[in-house]
Amino acid sequence: MKKIALAAAIATAATAAFAGAPVDPIVEPVVVVEEATSSSSAGILIPLLLLVLVGVAIAD
Repeated sequence: MKKIALAAAIATAATAAFAGAPVDPIVEPVVVVEEATSSSSAGILIPLLLLVLVGVAIAD
């Protein structure tokens, strides 16, 4: 009876020992979304300033 209990304990320990290896956790990378600065407002700024300057020149 003791031999059967001992064999069962060894079989249980052996099964638990070979159950599997530690697995690295799956970590998803952090995605950083950076909004691009729009240069469209800078592209229209110079023509608007020129239009204002022409308007001032004509008004004089």
